[in-house]
Amino acid sequence: MENIFYVSDELGNEVKMQLLFTFENEGSKYVLYFDPEVDSGDVFASKYDEDNNLEPIENEEEWDMIEEVLGAFEDEQEEN
Repeated sequence: MENIFYVSDELGNEVKMQLLFTFENEGSKYVLYFDPEVDSGDVFASKYDEDNNLEPIENEEEWDMIEEVLGAFEDEQEEN
């Protein structure tokens, strides 16, 4: 598999994730990813810095923007 990376869960366990896509908005970089071993359809999102360290999304406006971007991505995937 390509674009695999690991994140730590709330218990400190490393969990394998697969990159869905990245994008930038107003100077911030975002990554959307999912657990390739779970068929729930859940997509996770984080900010990331220049060293690729993940940072939490902290406000509702960012979540709304991310949901719009993800919705557009999903619409595009359905068309292809």
